[in-house]
Order: sequence, then C-alpha cells, then structure tokens
Amino acid sequence: MSKAKIEDGLDPTRWRALFVIAIAQLMVILDSSIVNIAIPSAKIDLNISDQNQQWIVTAYTLAFGSLLLLGGRIADFVGRKKIFIIGLLGFAGASALGGIASTQGLLFAARGLQGVFGALLTPAALSLINVTFTVPKERAKAFGVYGAISGGGAAIGLILGGVLTQYANWRWCLGVNVPIAIIAALLAVPFVHESKAVGDRSYDIPGVLTATAGLFSLVYAFTLAAKDGWTDGRTILFFASAAIFLSAFMIIEQKVKNPLLPWRILAERNRAGSYLSSLFVGSGLFSMFLFLGLYLQVILGYSPLKTGFAFLPFSIGVILFAGVAAKLLPVTGPRPLMIWGLVQATIGLVLLSFIKSDSSYLMHVLPSLVIMSTGMALVFIPMASTALHGIGNHDSGVGSAMLNTSQQIGGSLGTALLNTIAATATAGYIVANGGKTQAAQFAALTHGYTASFRVGAIFLLIGAIVVAVTINIGKESLVETEGAVAAH
Repeated sequence: MSKAKIEDGLDPTRWRALFVIAIAQLMVILDSSIVNIAIPSAKIDLNISDQNQQWIVTAYTLAFGSLLLLGGRIADFVGRKKIFIIGLLGFAGASALGGIASTQGLLFAARGLQGVFGALLTPAALSLINVTFTVPKERAKAFGVYGAISGGGAAIGLILGGVLTQYANWRWCLGVNVPIAIIAALLAVPFVHESKAVGDRSYDIPGVLTATAGLFSLVYAFTLAAKDGWTDGRTILFFASAAIFLSAFMIIEQKVKNPLLPWRILAERNRAGSYLSSLFVGSGLFSMFLFLGLYLQVILGYSPLKTGFAFLPFSIGVILFAGVAAKLLPVTGPRPLMIWGLVQATIGLVLLSFIKSDSSYLMHVLPSLVIMSTGMALVFIPMASTALHGIGNHDSGVGSAMLNTSQQIGGSLGTALLNTIAATATAGYIVANGGKTQAAQFAALTHGYTASFRVGAIFLLIGAIVVAVTINIGKESLVETEGAVAAH
C-alpha cells in the first residue's frame, strides 16, 4: 500500500477504493434480505416444505456468522485485497449456483456457500477501510458510507427482491449478485491496495471447529424449540451440545498460540461494548424485518413489491441520518450518539408492538419505521468505529469480523428465539379466543408478531444499557491511532 501513497501519507485512490468496497458491502447486505421476498415463489418451484423453508435463510446466516472470525484472520494473514477479490468471485459463483438450483438441497448448499465467501469478503472490506483512511475526519466519512449501507441496504434489498420476484423470477434475486460482484472485483484490482498483518500467521483450526459447531447447535436448538417445544429431547440435546462446544472454544482460545478470537480483542472495554451491543442490535433489528414483512404480506395483503416499498422509509431514514452521524461523531464521540440512537429505536419498536390486524400503515407502521431508522443511523457508524478502537494492524481483520459476527449471530439467535415467542403467543391467543375465522387467525398472528416486537425492543434497550456501561472514549480518541494506522 505504501507505494501508492503520496508525500502527505494519504492514498490518492482511497475514495475510489471506498466506492469499490461500498459496492461489495451493499451486495452482501442486499443478499441478507432480498431472498426473503423470493421465499414463497422458491418454495413452490422447488417443492420446499414449511419445515425446511427456514434453511433458505439459515444456511446463509449460519455459515456467514460462524465463519466470519476465520475470514477475518485469513484476510489479515493472506492479504486483505486478495481475500476481498476472492470473496467477490466466490460469492458470484455461489449466487449463480443458487440461481440455477433445480432442487432444494442445491439451493440450501448454494446459500451456505454464499455465507462462506461472504465471511471472507465482509471482514476484508471493513478492515480495508480502517487501514486505507488514516485521517480521523475522513475515516468518519468512510464509516458513514459503510453505516448507511449496513443500515439501509436491507430495506433496499426488500424492494429489489419485490421487483425481481414480481416482474422477472425469484432466481434473479440470487443471479443479480453475479454482475455486481464481477464489476467490483475488476475495479478492486487498480483501486484497492494490498495490506496484511505481520508476525505470527498460524491458524486456530480447533477454535474454528468448536466455534462453528457451537453456534450451529445453538441456532438449531432455537429452531427446534419453535417447532417441537423447549422440553423436547432433540432441543435439549442441541442446547447441551452448544454449551459443550462453546465451552471448549473458550478453553481452547486461552491455550493456543494464535487464537481465532484473541482475548486481547475483548479485553478493551470499548471494543467489547461495541460487539456486545451489536449482538443485541442484530437480535432486535433482524426480527423486525422478518415479522413486519410477514405482517405486511400476510395480514395487510401487500404484494412483494409493495412490501419492499413499505420498508423504503427505513432505508431513507438511515441513509440521511448516517450523514448527520458522520458529522457529529468527531464532535460528540461515540457514546452519546449510540445511547440516544438505541433508545430512540427502542421507542420505535415499542410503538410497532401496538399494531392490530386492521391497523393503518400510514398511521401505525410508518411513524415507527421513521423513528427506528433515524435512531439506528446514529448507532451504526460509532459502533463500527469503536469496534476497531485502539486495535493494531495485526488484528484489524478479526476485529472487523467480530462486529459482523456479533450482529449476524445476534440476528440468527434473535430470529430463532423471537420466532418461538411469536408462535407460542399466536397459539395461546387461538386457545383463549378461538381461530376458526380468517379475522381471528389474522388477529392471532398479529398478536404473535407484536409479542416478538416487544421482546425485540427489550434487546435494543439492553444494547443501550451496554453502551452506557462500557463505552467511555470521547471525541479525542478518534485521533489517537492516526499515526499508528498511517504507518501501516
């Protein structure tokens, strides 16, 4: 990277590099939501049962979330630009495979493969921002772009998914990634510059295996609990397996020479607070998209395209206020922005929990989306900044991966848990009030959705409390690593 720098120490192609990174990150974020709109059509086309439909989403999130730490380490050791390009091309191939899948098994495998390459691509992208932008104000703007994409991309994906599903074919929800990834890979060659960690580059394979097995067992246990109940034998078995594997992972990480998750990453309170709050944000936010999307389509009868546009205010709110957050971050520091944003988002989700089966979108749903989106925009950027606070070049990739890992795992666990809560609440409502008519069934489903919103709001509020307790850096901290990062 140093060869591409001019005398003032700044990379002359850094903004072009950010454009390329932004394209790649948008593709990954879009993919996390775009497929949700395509699920009903894919189920019919490939004869996917209600019991197995979850794997269209879960195969991706499990592979993505559980392998992000390894992806961060690979990016650090092999080279962030190289892994960035490999991730893009692999993601394109996996997307193409999913787009032509003739069986549900092939589709599930392709989604899992997307998750694998996404786990290489995402930490490399965030790490590249960290090492490319060395001036604090410029870095804040770069994280502002990243935060806007992370926050608004999911809603944009719902719109794009609606358009492709309604006017083309559900397969294009996967196929659209191919040209985007190839273009980004070609642009990365001249504009993105290589960087890698120095020192020990050994891999922690036992840590990878135990972490992946533990996270898979935990998410699958929640999934089984929603279907078979919390006391079912298989549910208990997978919860026990998760406890064993994750305990083994913690022990291994304290003993191996170059751990997958070095405890020094978590030892700094601001980074630890950022990761933990990200976990709760993922739990609350992912479930909001899932259950509100179901409410709009199943209860209000919206088409896929109309459902996508119904989420557009959320996307606009995040993008607009991400610019505000980027300007405020060097002035106020991260803590005030994150607390205010999470409290505001909590209020928005609480308001959403009061909807009924006959509620109006304009009167009841839209205000909640606006309140949530403008609040979350104040969270994403400082969260990304504090996740890399005081981190060295050697750990930049794994530090970036931890932020994404915590959000993805939070989303997976939160969705599984809140799906169980929604299903239980719906069943309880039917027992108490009956559910023979369509109106009664809609009322029962809405009761389940609102129960999940209330618990999701609790997750966001806990995230605000975590920030208040752990984040203690001020605006002056944003300049403390300028020299260290520039030296790389």
